[in-house]
Amino acid sequence: MSTVVVIDNGGGNVASVRYALERLGATAELSSDPERIRRAGRVILPGVGAAREAMARLETAGLTGVIAALRQPVLGICLGMQLLFESSAEGDCDCLGILPGRAERLPGQSGRPVPHMGWNQLEILHPSPLLAGLADGEYAYFVHSYAVAVGPDTQAACRYGARFAAVAGRGNFHGVQFHPERSAAAGARLLGNFLALER
Repeated sequence: MSTVVVIDNGGGNVASVRYALERLGATAELSSDPERIRRAGRVILPGVGAAREAMARLETAGLTGVIAALRQPVLGICLGMQLLFESSAEGDCDCLGILPGRAERLPGQSGRPVPHMGWNQLEILHPSPLLAGLADGEYAYFVHSYAVAVGPDTQAACRYGARFAAVAGRGNFHGVQFHPERSAAAGARLLGNFLALER
């Protein structure tokens, strides 16, 4: 199985992502080296924290153009998914611009505190190799305050008051708003599907 590079962008979920991949038999290497990332068989962009600071770290490491030009399968997780889009209201910053859309703060409502934290159901909208074997209504684990509205690249949605994109993708770029490394069997299945994607 080809090596997966997990981009070292200061995210607190990096270790759990690597362990989840290793349980599936993948070698998971942490790196912020542009050349190593270009050579990887697959790339994961994790993220915990704020969009503006995460983009600043990518820019400082010289990775914004590198990520956008990748041709191998790429998976953005949580904030990493949001960074694949054009912009974020979190810090009002430009993101990577690979997918059209903007991350907006989830609306706080009585009984629905922000951040959205815990298990919630996926609504599968379009078949996708990333979602193979996952059923409509499957539960996944979310921790986030911002999300992207359902759009043309949304493959699965979730509802937390408002409906938002839970899985999105275009070409070799894929994103999940939830944490597959914390999502039990469903998350393991999705990561396994990512590892099986053809280049």
